[in-house]
Amino acid sequence: MANEALIREVTAKAQTWLSEAYDEQTRNEVKKLLENEDKTDLIESFYKDLEFGTGGLRGIMGAGSNRMNIYTVGAATQGLANYLKKEFADKKEISVVVGHDCRNNSRLFAETAAQIFSANGIKTYLFEDLRPTPEVSFAIRELGCQSGIILTASHNPKEYNGYKAYWSDGAQVIAPHDRNIIAEVNKIRSVNDIKFNGNKNLIVSIGKNIDDKFLEFIKTLSLSPDSISRQSDIKIVYTPIHGTGIHIIPASLANWGFKNIIHVPEQDVISGNFPTVASPNPEEPAALSLAIEKAKETDADIVMASDPDADRIGVAIKNDKGEWILVNGNQIVMIFLTYIITRYKELGWINGNEYIVKTIVTTDIIKTIAEKNNVEMFDCYTGFKWIADVIRQNEGIKKYIGGGEESYGFLAEDFCRDKDAVSACSLMAEIAAWAKDNGKSMFEMIQDIYLTYGFGKEKGISVVKKGKTGAEEIEAMMVNFRNNPPKEIAGSPVTVIKDYSTLKAVDVAENETFTLDMPTTSNVLQYFTEDGTKVSVRPSGTEPKIKFYVEVKEEMKSRADFDEANKRADQKILQVLASMGV
Repeated sequence: MANEALIREVTAKAQTWLSEAYDEQTRNEVKKLLENEDKTDLIESFYKDLEFGTGGLRGIMGAGSNRMNIYTVGAATQGLANYLKKEFADKKEISVVVGHDCRNNSRLFAETAAQIFSANGIKTYLFEDLRPTPEVSFAIRELGCQSGIILTASHNPKEYNGYKAYWSDGAQVIAPHDRNIIAEVNKIRSVNDIKFNGNKNLIVSIGKNIDDKFLEFIKTLSLSPDSISRQSDIKIVYTPIHGTGIHIIPASLANWGFKNIIHVPEQDVISGNFPTVASPNPEEPAALSLAIEKAKETDADIVMASDPDADRIGVAIKNDKGEWILVNGNQIVMIFLTYIITRYKELGWINGNEYIVKTIVTTDIIKTIAEKNNVEMFDCYTGFKWIADVIRQNEGIKKYIGGGEESYGFLAEDFCRDKDAVSACSLMAEIAAWAKDNGKSMFEMIQDIYLTYGFGKEKGISVVKKGKTGAEEIEAMMVNFRNNPPKEIAGSPVTVIKDYSTLKAVDVAENETFTLDMPTTSNVLQYFTEDGTKVSVRPSGTEPKIKFYVEVKEEMKSRADFDEANKRADQKILQVLASMGV
């Protein structure tokens, strides 16, 4: 009976999309959904409105209120425009940047948003073609804009697209602006509330001029130009995985002095269908398989990849047996921060006010790296908007020298406020050159980090639960973990439980409660055990997943111990996951 009521509800809602206010293609898609005897797609397309959340929009493309299309993008843009006009009412001219990635419909959505902003009297800098997410962040700051958006679904599958909103500092919006924008978007109740007819005089095309400035700024991050000069011919395999890094990342590598950049021709093809991969995600081993094959053919020194919007970096290196292995997201952040701190020390640049940032689900080895080098470290929530928030709070007071998260994102600079694969690829290539210049392989560099700061291993597991029922299952799982927390994990007693939804933590052994110092609440649970294991549980904010992050500790006394420590850690991780019912 409940299902029949839901079908009646979504049918009525879908029928409103048959009006002349919607274009013919949309009306035809909706008709097909209504005529189909199987109502699953109809329900998924209309059972709710695609929410403009704290990170913007992300969803499957198609007709319907719960899909990414020109009307849901239009409502988001109109709501953002309305908020900007309220927030900057005293400003003579409000301006925004609009960018997009390689995904299907990204250009259409970007042009639609530009029309709507301009129709609302807002000057719009529209990138002439696809550009990386970090370059949009940079452009907002460089052009003195009040806001900006990029149409991208990052590393999601090809069916998805998304919409990220940024504020005047180039960071993704956070409170109070996120809530206020959401309120304005929710006021858009009809397609007739959206101003689609733009003012071409207020739309300015941007491109190479911003590219050149961005690359100029990125070059300033180089810490070892002499090493690059001596090792300029190291063989670097790079793949954009069909995305926006295709031109700008090789240009940046060349600008830093690298002369031997090897392409993967099949993946240089710009395509929202991502024809060579099941998922355009550098976290997935399969996404780098063609690049690794190219590396084997050419006897390369390093493999690097960027995701479709060029904010995440993937890396592969040779181990001590000459086999190509993937470097995980935690190791990538460890390599970057160890290198930056080491070079800052060697160059005499450490003066006591430098700091780094990581997210709460990223390895705690980084905390040890910071402590042993007397560099301050901040922990923040998952997502680069929170790293950007720490940078914002310390602006003009302390010096940011790097921050990252386990999901393959790193930011070496503060002139951009989102994770950046352009600077990350450039800096990672420099690290490879510097290591070689110092007679060390990248693999030995990782081993030495573990020897100096302690061995640990991490694993992230995502449990996918799609659609309406999936969202309900994920919610039920979080309720169960809260109401029935584990007393032990893999045989080790739980000593501390942190619940970021209440900002309360419990020291189980001492039976004491303490408050977590965070800027807001978040639906994340963490469990810490006597043997140093850390387990974090959180629903994804952008995908139909519940994520488990496991970190375990092991002993490693020499480089020769690495393989055994790794095996023991793998076994322990399996035990931890079994304890959590995953």
